[in-house]
Amino acid sequence: MTWVKVTSFDDLLPGRPVRVEVGGHRIALVRVDDAVYAIGDRCSHAEASLAEGEIFDTEIECPRHGAVFDLRSGKPLTLPATRPVPTYRVKVEDGDVYLALESS
Repeated sequence: MTWVKVTSFDDLLPGRPVRVEVGGHRIALVRVDDAVYAIGDRCSHAEASLAEGEIFDTEIECPRHGAVFDLRSGKPLTLPATRPVPTYRVKVEDGDVYLALESS
């Protein structure tokens, strides 16, 4: 597994998603308290950018049609989405955020 540094932990504001592109993947990074989650940036319903959505605890809401996804699993929690989006392994070391290129 290859880990890629994507940003500094301090550059992620709690509850404010940030879109990054790593290895051809569009990914939304989300800081919730001291945890960082990485989820595919495209909603599985209408391909809207999830990084533009709102965060509610460990859930992200698509800005286009309101589908809600679990940041931990990528599973849709509400309609209109019915398919999950990919999630990615994240680690924080020495104040930097690293992302595994393989999706989980």
